[in-house]
Amino acid sequence: MWLPSYATPSERLSRILVVGFAVAVLLFLIAPLFIIVPLSFSKDPFFTLPVREYSLRWYEDLFGNPRWFNAMVNSAVAAVLTTILATTLGTLAALGIARPDFPYRRAIMALLISPMIVPIVIVAVGSYLFFGQFGLTNTRAGLVFAHTALATPFVVITVTATLSTYDTNLTRAAHSLGASGLSAFFRVTLPNILPGMISGAIFAFATSFDEVVVALFLTAAEQRTLPVQMFSGIRDQINPTIMAAATMLLTLSILLFVALALLTRKKTR
Repeated sequence: MWLPSYATPSERLSRILVVGFAVAVLLFLIAPLFIIVPLSFSKDPFFTLPVREYSLRWYEDLFGNPRWFNAMVNSAVAAVLTTILATTLGTLAALGIARPDFPYRRAIMALLISPMIVPIVIVAVGSYLFFGQFGLTNTRAGLVFAHTALATPFVVITVTATLSTYDTNLTRAAHSLGASGLSAFFRVTLPNILPGMISGAIFAFATSFDEVVVALFLTAAEQRTLPVQMFSGIRDQINPTIMAAATMLLTLSILLFVALALLTRKKTR
């Protein structure tokens, strides 16, 4: 920890206490998450700590069992499709809201981010009743549309934040040099807001991949996602394969967080 040379002993002590308290709170919050890692390598068919014998048995079951493997594929496909739709719709919405002459900006912004505020159970029930009228329940399309509604607010927020620092004179300069509206967007606007779009896409992917409540309402056995499979495994029978799946999700979350941190650092530079 860096401390200035002119700091008094009391200031040094207070900073050490603050940092120590922050580290203690961080460990309290994340330590339970990492307990699943050694359990996922246990050979025993039940949860025991400390681990008596290590094995890759449950990872072999995760990738070799058709139920678990198909669930991972379903989650990945739904997350990718959701990311594409949410990023496209969220970026278009943010571009419209960012215009200074856009009417009812605050009301529409509140409406767009409402899926983040409304309890997820209400969203799940509403999605089930709405998509049921169009025959989209128990289909991948229905799940993707519902997840898109949940993920789009993250894209809207990140892209809107990026546009708040965007100099619109750059677009005007492109138009003055003869660029069309489409050409100015792809050559000037898009490169400047791309970090915000990528950040929103990362959040959208994580939202879809980890979501379980809406998926419980909208998926059948063929479209069952990995979180739904994990929930079913906990409810019906405690299967240590859940620990391997949870470790994989934890690793994915860490990788997404690192990618977001690197992207933010690059944007700041």
